[in-house]
This record gives sequence, structure tokens and C-alpha cells, in this order.
Amino acid sequence: MKNKPYAWVPSLYLAEALPYVAVMVIATTMYKRMGLSNTDLALYTSWLYLPWVIKPLWSPFIAAIRTERWWVLLMQLLISVGFAGVAFTLPTAFWLQGTLAFFWILAFASATHDIAADGLYILGLSTHDQSLYVGIRSTFYRIGNIVGQGLLVMLAGWLEKSNTVPMAWSISFFVLAGSFLALWLWHSMALPEDPTKAQDPPPALPVREGAITNDSEGKAVSQIHSTPSLTGRAGGGSFWLALKTFFTKPHIIPALLFMLLFRFPEGQLVKIANPFLLDSVEAGGMGLSTESVGFVYGTIGIIGLTIGGLLGGWCVSLHGLKRWLWPMVLSISLPDLVYVYLADAGQVSFLVVNICVFIEQFGYGFGFTAYMLYLVYFSQGERSTAVFSICTAMQALGMMLPGMIAGWIADHFGYLQFFWWVVACCFVTFAVSALIKIDPAYGKKLS
Repeated sequence: MKNKPYAWVPSLYLAEALPYVAVMVIATTMYKRMGLSNTDLALYTSWLYLPWVIKPLWSPFIAAIRTERWWVLLMQLLISVGFAGVAFTLPTAFWLQGTLAFFWILAFASATHDIAADGLYILGLSTHDQSLYVGIRSTFYRIGNIVGQGLLVMLAGWLEKSNTVPMAWSISFFVLAGSFLALWLWHSMALPEDPTKAQDPPPALPVREGAITNDSEGKAVSQIHSTPSLTGRAGGGSFWLALKTFFTKPHIIPALLFMLLFRFPEGQLVKIANPFLLDSVEAGGMGLSTESVGFVYGTIGIIGLTIGGLLGGWCVSLHGLKRWLWPMVLSISLPDLVYVYLADAGQVSFLVVNICVFIEQFGYGFGFTAYMLYLVYFSQGERSTAVFSICTAMQALGMMLPGMIAGWIADHFGYLQFFWWVVACCFVTFAVSALIKIDPAYGKKLS
């Protein structure tokens, strides 16, 4: 079984998605239900992006210390303990300090698991199997998103009907801990034994239809792997060489501005969208139940995001990224207006909320394709995979910083004014998009 990719690739990428979703999405919903202000929950959960920002610093040492398989199993066990820790501390008087401590552990363990899992994918599969299973791994990553921000949140909402809020979420995290422990046990048997074929990292591949897919907050699942050249056996020197290559590339200033500021509106919106849906109508929110929010974002939202991402990849494969850049910029920006409509309209039907979320997530999935493909485009050349890893670190930083201030703006000015502010911030996206240079032929499907 250990030599059968179908036995471990799907479950490995399900396991990669769950802790990321828990830290980045579920935590925000949980803290809102626990009574934390938007100011505090946005600040605290935005800081949790930090491990993904600094991940390239320790990624060179993963394979140098132990094998990728060893790291995957250790991190999965640690993640299971982290989920149990959140569950244990939720009903206590020190729930905020306790859960934040365990979420920090989860964040670092999840980022390390990402490095090791992607490295194992490269080392454990032949080049043919890597291409064969890329769609499967992306699909199971999406399933992980649905399970996390959909089914788990819906479970917590269902439990809230017969339990206190802390106990309902505690039970939900115990379920998550048990599920992850089961994944750890399975992977202890199914993962390939310490692969040693040690391929050279693949060069940046020609972008083709479906090459880029997105999760709920844009963490890329790409055919351009971000880790191999940083997790290789060469050690830490590869990172500094990659960093030098990154900062000496042509047009680095416009590229940096694009990486950091393209998602400036989205970095704020993503932290307040769920609290807005959960808040009472009197407080300016939609007054939805936890169960309903889990359904809206965990099913309808993911469907819209997936369709938009697939359509974006197909369009670029036909005509190239340059031709589709501005339609995609508009696509990721204009749908933010649906939140202005919802905040201004007040209480609307559940169907209308679902339609609005679908429109916003579809537009985001379609537009985010341009962002990820530009990162791949910029990473071409020397040490492409290592440079791409640094690009994704900049992407995480671009989400972390605006998210920190989002809650304060929403609390001090109200939801309606906050969403108008997000729409105004879209001009930042327009400005940085106008700065970048793209080869007109880039992204077209090779004949």
C-alpha cells in the first residue's frame, strides 16, 4: 500500500487543508461566537499568518534534519494535540489565552506540514504520477475546505442549539482532533518509506488550463511547487541564494507592490465577512446562525470559488494572462459591492445572502487566477521554485497586514462604512495592476 499513491495523496492533502482552514477561517467564526470584538478577533487571527510569511526561513532545514515522511507524521500528531488543546481550553476561564496559544502551535505545525507534504509529493512520486495526481490533490484540498469551514462550522452551529457556545465549539474541536489522529494513524501505514530518489526541482512549467486552483483564502495549490528547492538536501544556503535572486530580478519594485497590495481589499474583507453575517441585525449584521454561515461559506462559497478559478484558468489558457488581467482585476474587485448591498439592505432572505456570497466568491476565484499566475510568471528563471516560495510568503504578508486593521475599522465606523472603505481600497488593486509588465504570450496553451 505504501507504494500506491492513491492510498496517501488524497488523504495527505485533506490533512494539509484542515489545519490551515481551522487557523485562518474557523478561528474567526469561533471567536465571534465567543463574544470577541471585531477589533480583537481580526488582529489576533491576522497575526496567525506569520508562520506562512516566514516559512521560507526554516524550510531548508526540514529535509536536512529528518525525512519528509518523519516531519509529516510528527506535524500531524502535533496538529491533533493542538486541536485537542483548543477543545480543552474553550470551556475555561482562560479560554482566549489558551486557544490563541494552541492556534499558534497549529499555525507553525501546519506551515511545517505544508513544506514536508509537498516535498514528499515530489520525492515520493515519479514525474508522471506528479502530473497525474495534481488534480486529485487539488480536489481533496477543496474537500478539506468544505469539511473545515462548512461541515465543522455547521456541526458547531447544530451543537449550539443544545449546549453553551463554548461547549459546542469544544466538542467540534474534539471531533477535529480525533479525525486528525485517525489521519495520522492511516498515514503511519500508508505513506511511502523515506523516498530517496531526490529529483532536481522541476522548472517553472508552462501554464495551462486548470494549473492554478485556490482555497478559501487564496492559498495556492499549484503545479509550480513552492517547496522542493528550499526543502532539498543542500541546507540553508539555498534560501539566501533564492532571496538574492528574488530581490535582483527585473522590475522587482512593481512586482513587490503587486504581491503585497493586490489583495489589500480582500485582506480586510475576509476577516469581517463571517462576523458580519453572524452579527445581529441591530448591530448592522445579517443575524445568521452559525449553522447557516457554515453552509453559506462552506458550500455555496466554495462552489463559486472553484468555478471561478477553473474558468479563470481556462480563459488564460486561450488568450494569455495579459489579455485577461484587467477583466480579472475587475472581477476580484467589483463583487465586493454585494456586501455594501447587504449591509445597506439589512435583513434579507437567506437565498439572497447565498446569491451574494456566490457572486463575490466566484469573482474572487476568477480574479485571483491573475494574481497567482503573475507569481508564477515572476518566478520564472533561475531557482524558480524557491523564488515562487518567497512570492507566496509575500502573498501571506499581503493578507496579514490589512487584516490587522479591518476589525478596528468595522467596529469604529460600522459595517456599511467598512464595506464602502473596502470598495474604495480596490483602487489600490487597480494602481498596482497597472505597474506590472507581462509578456503577451504568457499563459497561452502550448499547441
